[in-house]
Amino acid sequence: MRESVQAEVIMSFLVSEELSFRIPVELRYETDDPYAVRLTFHLPGDAPVTWAFGRELLIDGVGRPCGEGDVHIAPVDSEALGEVLIRLQVGGDQALFRSSTPPLVAFLDRTDKLVPLGQEGALADFDAHLEEALDRILAEEQSAG
Repeated sequence: MRESVQAEVIMSFLVSEELSFRIPVELRYETDDPYAVRLTFHLPGDAPVTWAFGRELLIDGVGRPCGEGDVHIAPVDSEALGEVLIRLQVGGDQALFRSSTPPLVAFLDRTDKLVPLGQEGALADFDAHLEEALDRILAEEQSAG
């Protein structure tokens, strides 16, 4: 049975050092993908954008800088742990968010009640997901070629 946890968190979208605006960001966690968290934001005039990244990355990023590649999460001040920066990047394009830590911790606590950290493997059927993803990729390549 597919269960989920979701939360709407108001975050600051940092356009530059001088310009930022607050937007609602949806966080979502689903038992059918127990290792991932999805973050969806909608900027005015654009379609909603969803990023998926490891739940453990978000847990670790609340307390210390972490992340490689496209997603980096770090506390703004490692002493106070009051706010977190989340940087999402594709090539030269990036989105930078600043969030208060308590709503992230509350969301993560709810995900842990649904699927305790370390118990994700009991729910994940990676072979089925891998086969489904490969079939989809092959179908897309065949239709494009």
